[in-house]
Amino acid sequence: MMLAGKVSLKTVRSFVLHVFVLAFSCLMIYPVLWMLSSSLKEGNEIFVNAHKLIPSVWTFSNYAEGFKGYSGQSFMVFLKNSFIVTISSVLGTVLSCTVVAYGFARISFKGAAFFFGCMMMTMMLPAEVLTIPQYIFFHKIGWVNTFAPLIIPSFFGTAFFIFLVVQFLRGLPAELDESARVDGCGHGGILFRILLPLLVPVLITVSIFKFYWTWDDFFSPLLYLTKPEMATVALALKNMSDNTFGTSWGMVFAMSIVSLAPVFLIFIALQKYIVEGISTTGMKG
Repeated sequence: MMLAGKVSLKTVRSFVLHVFVLAFSCLMIYPVLWMLSSSLKEGNEIFVNAHKLIPSVWTFSNYAEGFKGYSGQSFMVFLKNSFIVTISSVLGTVLSCTVVAYGFARISFKGAAFFFGCMMMTMMLPAEVLTIPQYIFFHKIGWVNTFAPLIIPSFFGTAFFIFLVVQFLRGLPAELDESARVDGCGHGGILFRILLPLLVPVLITVSIFKFYWTWDDFFSPLLYLTKPEMATVALALKNMSDNTFGTSWGMVFAMSIVSLAPVFLIFIALQKYIVEGISTTGMKG
């Protein structure tokens, strides 16, 4: 009887936990479902029947209209621009952060702790403080209305990602470096031939976060890109909202769903690396 009572109590707790997680998951995913539903509704039904997730009339033309874009530019142009900026930024971030993190984690040099502390302090510096100086600099060298201000800074490292990679490197045995030196490897060989394959989980984590942040970035494209043909997806969605002549919200929601597709696909394909990459960054060698 006591065993049955314990098993029953454990079952009840598990059931309650699963119900809570399911309810919380539905709460979190509801906005996406609402946006998907709205992308298939007629304009006047979106807010009149906002509580209904199933459209009265399925309007797939919202997607066709959305892909026409604005100012003579197809939405495919904006997707292409976002992919160019995002993928280039991800590659620059991964390369620069890996090299810098290796220097902090594996090379002993005078003032290493001081410089690492200075780098970490930059994480506390508000981005707004840098906006005007950066804009003036990029304007002076003629980078406004190009992708350069959105891409090039990524090749100079990001403090948060450097910290993640440093912590991961510190969890790897130092004996790997010593064995590689015995075989005649220098720092380049140790990093790219020995350690890089082991860094895959944390580098994929860095790539995912950088992809999300760059893909969703609205302020930087708004600041540096004024030509319609240069717009990224986030900027294009804002420009497709015309408060003067009326916004076709069904079209805007349809393109919002399209813009979310790469994010969902990447998360589904690489979600296991997010947990693995973050959970091991606190390990010490």
